[in-house]
Amino acid sequence: MGHVISSEGIVVDLEKIKTILDWPVPKNVVDIQSFMGLVGYYCRFIKGYSRIAYPMTSLQKKWRVFKWTMECQLSFEKLKHLLTSAPILKVANPFVWMPASKEL
Repeated sequence: MGHVISSEGIVVDLEKIKTILDWPVPKNVVDIQSFMGLVGYYCRFIKGYSRIAYPMTSLQKKWRVFKWTMECQLSFEKLKHLLTSAPILKVANPFVWMPASKEL
């Protein structure tokens, strides 16, 4: 997403969040592909991503007629919310993941 480092610490770049929040509702398959391309980079940080995104990803199938449903809208809104709120936006603390050293 992009972070800004300042004297107050590391914060999320608000311009990046604004881009996602202002993303228009997809009107066709190409619009969905654009949004999913953005979301795809962060999918590993979203628990249950494939289940959440399924209503939109299923519209990309060749045999499927594009019909934006309430289920698609909810999926779209949930992904936008998850991408613009913690913990997705938190900066990782590498020391949390380091195992305690063993003294011999």
